[in-house]
Amino acid sequence: MSIQDIPALNASLNALATLLLTIGFILIKTGRRDAHRRVMIGACVVSAVFLVGYVGHKILVRGVHTPFGGEGAIRTVYFTILLTHIVLAIAIAYLVPRTFLLAIKGEYERHKAWARWTFPIWYYVSVTGVLVYFFLYQWWPAAR
Repeated sequence: MSIQDIPALNASLNALATLLLTIGFILIKTGRRDAHRRVMIGACVVSAVFLVGYVGHKILVRGVHTPFGGEGAIRTVYFTILLTHIVLAIAIAYLVPRTFLLAIKGEYERHKAWARWTFPIWYYVSVTGVLVYFFLYQWWPAAR
Protein backbone atom coordinates (compact mmCIF):
# COMPACT_ATOMS: atom_id res chain seq x y z
CA MET A 1 0.00 0.00 0.00
CA SER A 2 1.25 3.45 -0.88
CA ILE A 3 0.24 6.94 0.15
CA GLN A 4 -1.76 7.22 -3.10
CA ASP A 5 -3.98 4.32 -1.98
CA ILE A 6 -5.16 6.00 1.22
CA PRO A 7 -7.89 8.20 -0.34
CA ALA A 8 -9.51 5.17 -1.99
CA LEU A 9 -9.32 3.25 1.28
CA ASN A 10 -10.88 6.20 3.10
CA ALA A 11 -13.68 6.43 0.53
CA SER A 12 -14.32 2.71 0.99
CA LEU A 13 -14.55 3.20 4.74
CA ASN A 14 -17.04 6.03 4.21
CA ALA A 15 -19.08 3.83 1.89
CA LEU A 16 -19.07 1.04 4.47
CA ALA A 17 -20.14 3.52 7.17
CA THR A 18 -23.03 4.61 4.91
CA LEU A 19 -24.09 0.98 4.47
CA LEU A 20 -23.92 0.35 8.22
CA LEU A 21 -25.88 3.53 8.95
CA THR A 22 -28.56 2.41 6.50
CA ILE A 23 -28.78 -1.02 8.10
CA GLY A 24 -28.81 0.48 11.59
CA PHE A 25 -31.68 2.79 10.63
CA ILE A 26 -33.70 -0.12 9.24
CA LEU A 27 -33.00 -2.23 12.32
CA ILE A 28 -34.19 0.39 14.79
CA LYS A 29 -37.27 1.17 12.70
CA THR A 30 -38.15 -2.54 12.79
CA GLY A 31 -37.65 -2.74 16.55
CA ARG A 32 -34.42 -4.75 16.56
CA ARG A 33 -32.59 -2.72 19.23
CA ASP A 34 -29.74 -5.17 19.97
CA ALA A 35 -28.89 -5.62 16.29
CA HIS A 36 -29.16 -1.83 15.84
CA ARG A 37 -26.69 -1.32 18.69
CA ARG A 38 -24.15 -3.73 17.19
CA VAL A 39 -24.39 -2.23 13.71
CA MET A 40 -24.13 1.35 14.98
CA ILE A 41 -21.05 0.45 17.02
CA GLY A 42 -19.63 -0.93 13.78
CA ALA A 43 -20.47 2.32 11.98
CA CYS A 44 -18.74 4.28 14.72
CA VAL A 45 -15.62 2.09 14.56
CA VAL A 46 -15.47 2.32 10.76
CA SER A 47 -15.86 6.10 10.94
CA ALA A 48 -13.12 6.32 13.58
CA VAL A 49 -10.77 4.24 11.41
CA PHE A 50 -11.63 6.56 8.50
CA LEU A 51 -10.76 9.59 10.63
CA VAL A 52 -7.38 8.10 11.56
CA GLY A 53 -6.72 7.36 7.87
CA TYR A 54 -7.79 10.84 6.81
CA VAL A 55 -5.65 12.63 9.39
CA GLY A 56 -2.77 10.24 8.71
CA HIS A 57 -2.97 10.98 5.00
CA LYS A 58 -3.01 14.74 5.65
CA ILE A 59 0.09 14.36 7.82
CA LEU A 60 1.87 12.25 5.20
CA VAL A 61 1.15 14.75 2.41
CA ARG A 62 2.04 17.61 4.78
CA GLY A 63 -1.40 19.17 4.43
CA VAL A 64 -1.17 19.64 0.68
CA HIS A 65 -4.67 19.54 -0.74
CA THR A 66 -5.69 17.68 -3.90
CA PRO A 67 -6.79 20.19 -6.55
CA PHE A 68 -10.15 19.78 -8.27
CA GLY A 69 -9.90 19.49 -12.05
CA GLY A 70 -13.49 20.31 -13.00
CA GLU A 71 -14.52 23.60 -14.57
CA GLY A 72 -17.74 25.54 -14.97
CA ALA A 73 -20.92 24.61 -13.14
CA ILE A 74 -19.52 21.33 -11.83
CA ARG A 75 -16.89 23.32 -9.93
CA THR A 76 -19.67 25.15 -8.07
CA VAL A 77 -21.41 21.85 -7.35
CA TYR A 78 -18.19 20.30 -6.05
CA PHE A 79 -17.26 23.21 -3.78
CA THR A 80 -20.83 23.39 -2.42
CA ILE A 81 -20.68 19.69 -1.55
CA LEU A 82 -17.18 20.06 -0.11
CA LEU A 83 -18.07 23.08 2.04
CA THR A 84 -21.21 21.48 3.48
CA HIS A 85 -19.32 18.21 3.99
CA ILE A 86 -16.56 19.94 5.98
CA VAL A 87 -18.90 22.00 8.16
CA LEU A 88 -21.15 19.04 8.94
CA ALA A 89 -18.18 16.71 9.53
CA ILE A 90 -17.03 19.10 12.24
CA ALA A 91 -20.52 18.95 13.75
CA ILE A 92 -20.64 15.14 13.82
CA ALA A 93 -17.35 15.05 15.68
CA TYR A 94 -19.48 16.19 18.64
CA LEU A 95 -22.91 14.85 17.72
CA VAL A 96 -21.97 11.19 17.22
CA PRO A 97 -20.15 10.70 20.55
CA ARG A 98 -22.89 12.63 22.38
CA THR A 99 -25.64 10.51 20.82
CA PHE A 100 -23.72 7.31 21.60
CA LEU A 101 -23.15 8.40 25.20
CA LEU A 102 -26.87 8.86 25.74
CA ALA A 103 -27.53 5.33 24.47
CA ILE A 104 -24.75 3.87 26.61
CA LYS A 105 -26.20 5.59 29.69
CA GLY A 106 -29.61 4.10 28.88
CA GLU A 107 -31.20 7.49 28.22
CA TYR A 108 -33.06 6.17 25.21
CA GLU A 109 -35.59 9.00 24.81
CA ARG A 110 -32.83 11.61 24.79
CA HIS A 111 -30.74 9.35 22.54
CA LYS A 112 -33.65 9.13 20.11
CA ALA A 113 -34.13 12.92 20.14
CA TRP A 114 -30.43 13.50 19.43
CA ALA A 115 -30.35 10.74 16.79
CA ARG A 116 -33.09 12.52 14.83
CA TRP A 117 -30.48 15.21 14.12
CA THR A 118 -27.28 13.18 14.27
CA PHE A 119 -28.32 10.41 11.87
CA PRO A 120 -29.12 12.53 8.79
CA ILE A 121 -26.04 14.69 9.31
CA TRP A 122 -23.77 11.66 9.76
CA TYR A 123 -25.38 10.00 6.75
CA TYR A 124 -24.87 13.11 4.60
CA VAL A 125 -21.23 13.38 5.66
CA SER A 126 -20.62 9.70 4.84
CA VAL A 127 -22.24 9.95 1.40
CA THR A 128 -20.59 13.24 0.49
CA GLY A 129 -17.22 11.89 1.66
CA VAL A 130 -17.49 9.22 -1.03
CA LEU A 131 -18.65 11.82 -3.57
CA VAL A 132 -15.71 14.11 -2.79
CA TYR A 133 -13.36 11.19 -3.45
CA PHE A 134 -14.98 10.49 -6.83
CA PHE A 135 -15.01 14.17 -7.79
CA LEU A 136 -11.31 14.56 -6.95
CA TYR A 137 -9.78 11.25 -7.98
CA GLN A 138 -12.07 9.61 -10.53
CA TRP A 139 -14.39 11.99 -12.35
CA TRP A 140 -12.46 15.30 -12.51
CA PRO A 141 -8.87 14.78 -11.39
CA ALA A 142 -6.58 17.76 -11.88
CA ALA A 143 -3.94 17.47 -14.58
CA ARG A 144 -0.67 16.51 -12.95
